[in-house]
Amino acid sequence: MAERTSGTRAGSPARLVRDLSSLVALPHTVFALPFALTAMVLASYRTRVGLLTLLLVMAASTGARSAAMAFNRLVDQRMDRLNPRTSGRHLPSGRLTRTRVWLFVAVSAAVFEVSAWLLGPLCFILSPVALAVVLLYSYTKYYTSASHWVLGLALSIAPAGAYLAVAGTLTAGACFLSLAVVFWVAGFDIIYSLQDESFDRGHGIFSVPARLGRKNALLVSRICHLLSPAALAAAGLFFPVGALYWSSCLVIALMLAYEHTLVRPDDLSRVNTAFFTVNGTVSILFFVMVLVDRLA
Repeated sequence: MAERTSGTRAGSPARLVRDLSSLVALPHTVFALPFALTAMVLASYRTRVGLLTLLLVMAASTGARSAAMAFNRLVDQRMDRLNPRTSGRHLPSGRLTRTRVWLFVAVSAAVFEVSAWLLGPLCFILSPVALAVVLLYSYTKYYTSASHWVLGLALSIAPAGAYLAVAGTLTAGACFLSLAVVFWVAGFDIIYSLQDESFDRGHGIFSVPARLGRKNALLVSRICHLLSPAALAAAGLFFPVGALYWSSCLVIALMLAYEHTLVRPDDLSRVNTAFFTVNGTVSILFFVMVLVDRLA
């Protein structure tokens, strides 16, 4: 009898789709995509946003992120096999082959490039640069502790690209929005990497916790999460936003402060809550509040 897992035959197309979705942690799309949508809302102060543009931005954002995540798993396969926390991932455990993951990277990158082409000449011209940034991040952790900010830069391309797709140019407000994403992502990535402090230090992987220790790493993360809502507030100065936008900046600051009450140097039991639940809520809530402010 063929092996079954959770009611799905091993090797079936449905199982492959499920494995690829979990390979790239598809639910984590809630980090970058809402900020891309927020950028489109802010760009709508300059020009109308069409349905096709909205769908293409979503496709481009998802394609780029999926390509980057899958490529990261390929680059990290050897270290993932050595790390007890990650040894059960798809490539180390053999659930997916490198060939299939490489094919998935190619298809995802193609979705991104085609979407960029349909969004306009400027988006298409800049798309190879964006793709290079999101892919090459995977190597930075082996060379510099600034990898957290490089990851932030990679995710900040989503709002910058979305704004560019709608408005046709980048403004100071859009740049401050992207800068807020850089600091926000770096801050929560430092928190997430606390789990691997000892492993990273022992295997030559660069991270802020491995270099500075847990206490100082959390301090750096807090500074990033102070700068992020400040950059959101600075972005608002360049748009005719209302009271709800300014309220959203305060709400985000309070949520990030709450995130730091969940993690202590001697207690990492709630890292996943701080990393996924709080930050997923931050991005979605900010988008909703900015959208309602725009409609109002």
